[in-house]
Amino acid sequence: RHGALNLTSEEEALTENLGNTHLSGHFLSLARDLDVFEAKTPEEIYKSHLTETRTSMENLQSARANLASSFVNAFVNAGFGNDKLLTGDSKALSTWIYKCGSQDSAHGKMSAAASLGMILMWDVDSGLNQVVRLTEINEDYIQAGASLASGIVSANVRSECDPVHALLSDKVEDKKLSTIQRVGAVLGLGLAYAGTQKEDILDLLTPIIADPEIDIDLFSMASLALGFVFVGSKKADIAENIIQGLLDRYSDDQKVVKDAASRFACLGLGLIFLGQQEAADVTMEALKAVPGQIGQYCSLTVETCAYAGSGNVMKVQKMLGICAEHLEENNSHQAVAAIGIALVAMGEEMGAEMTSRSFEHMLQYGEVNLRRVVPLAVGFLHMSNPKPTVIDMLSKLSHDGDSEVAQGAIISLGFVGSGTNNSRIALLLRQLSTYYGKDSNTLFVVRIAQGLLHMGKGLMTISPQYSDRLLTSPTALAGILAVMHSCMDFKNVILGKYHYMLYMISIAMQPRMLVTVDEQLKPLPVSVRVGQAVDVVGQAGKPKSITGFATHTTPVLLAYEQRAELATDQYLPLTSVLEGFVILKENPDWKADAEKSSPSKKAEAMEIHDDHLKKMALKMANVRPDQRMYGK
Repeated sequence: RHGALNLTSEEEALTENLGNTHLSGHFLSLARDLDVFEAKTPEEIYKSHLTETRTSMENLQSARANLASSFVNAFVNAGFGNDKLLTGDSKALSTWIYKCGSQDSAHGKMSAAASLGMILMWDVDSGLNQVVRLTEINEDYIQAGASLASGIVSANVRSECDPVHALLSDKVEDKKLSTIQRVGAVLGLGLAYAGTQKEDILDLLTPIIADPEIDIDLFSMASLALGFVFVGSKKADIAENIIQGLLDRYSDDQKVVKDAASRFACLGLGLIFLGQQEAADVTMEALKAVPGQIGQYCSLTVETCAYAGSGNVMKVQKMLGICAEHLEENNSHQAVAAIGIALVAMGEEMGAEMTSRSFEHMLQYGEVNLRRVVPLAVGFLHMSNPKPTVIDMLSKLSHDGDSEVAQGAIISLGFVGSGTNNSRIALLLRQLSTYYGKDSNTLFVVRIAQGLLHMGKGLMTISPQYSDRLLTSPTALAGILAVMHSCMDFKNVILGKYHYMLYMISIAMQPRMLVTVDEQLKPLPVSVRVGQAVDVVGQAGKPKSITGFATHTTPVLLAYEQRAELATDQYLPLTSVLEGFVILKENPDWKADAEKSSPSKKAEAMEIHDDHLKKMALKMANVRPDQRMYGK
């Protein structure tokens, strides 16, 4: 689950489990248990028969609406391996992909093709065979989508034979290919090997970063991919190459960040120092040489990533200070500072509460560029954790006069509810789809939010915290940050030609299930109590760690603030926190207890010699206390 602990074991079966090889199988058996295996269509998510129908633009099957349906279909059926649009015959597959990209917006085909990877997620063996069907269609964008899909299929899954490396390495090195094909291959590698710190990937991608002639898109995506693979590794040579690349491209003092993609190069640099605190100081000094707006943007990105989840108060104050400046132009770095506040404070309740209050001040007094980021930052603090107060705040902002504030609030509703099927958010999004029926851009964002809300039919989470919200997965955080930085500039990224950046969330997606296995790693159903987690740190005695529980048989789903404990003494868990995969072993002391309480022994225990009395006593033992007096 951590993504960046590359553990191996002597036993092959254990190594496979550590590498998530069986994740797909367990996830599908959970889906069958809960009876949600049936594929869903985007229409079942939109429920457009419930919304008041105005004569909307959607009846015209526009490429934009089809592209939105591709995203929704990908998120909803993620990991299930079957859907109604893409996994059928090859002809239906290609016709649907061509519907998603018109002549002037061919980039839609790339996201449509990549959505196949999301549906087949975690199932590396059969998934890659299906993705190969896309490579038969000879078109740049579809080929690029296929490369990205093969990366999404193997996100978070470690395989012995490295199929993705074999498939994509030639495409990255081939200079004759179009830029977009190489971008797809680079991002595919980044997703497939996120957190592995694999040297082969470094050797593949370094030439791209070091070459000053290369296109800014490819340079930025290669930097981001290296950021994913070497997340939190403090590798100085990668950092130097990225800074040099930025210096080559932004030599004169430019007032604005001219390319939408260059923000991903900055993020790639930041991810290398994710959570490393002081280790990033040298890089931040070096970034002072990068002129203009991009230098500020980059240095703040590195600083906020370095202190991610540390709760460092000084950094939060510094970021608040940057946000407080009223700048009319050259202000794109303020967005990073606002997200940075959320990034530093995430992971603990108290900090999140306090930052949410600071964000309310920003909404009242901040310039419009700050207000656009506040909903994203609030969503970032509450990933897959739909609190009523947060939903209220975002629902107010979703009707804001500024369209980018509204779009940020809408997609944040999707993040906050992602994988929870929260009915209240679903209702809000349906109302918004009517409200913005005429505005195709905002409607596209509403559709994506609906897809996120029903992610994996409600069996997934994108919260980077796990193990009772104690640990943070660096790879999941990296994926979420990539999406957050894309959402800072809706017009040019998500609604422009980089909408495939939404798939970066795939390395953060995890099933929110608890599966218990025996010591041979075979599934072992036991009864567990699932309830609201209670903070019992430092309390005397043995306080109850959960409240308001229900008893279920594993596999079970756990929401963000829930905790599970075993309801039987028959097995002992090998971990203190029940979450994800838990290995149980038999309790050696259990059999002795079982014999004591069997009902046949009760009569002997009573030591009554008269048979008639004995029968009566046994009868009385089963009667409720308030009825006993009549039987005397």
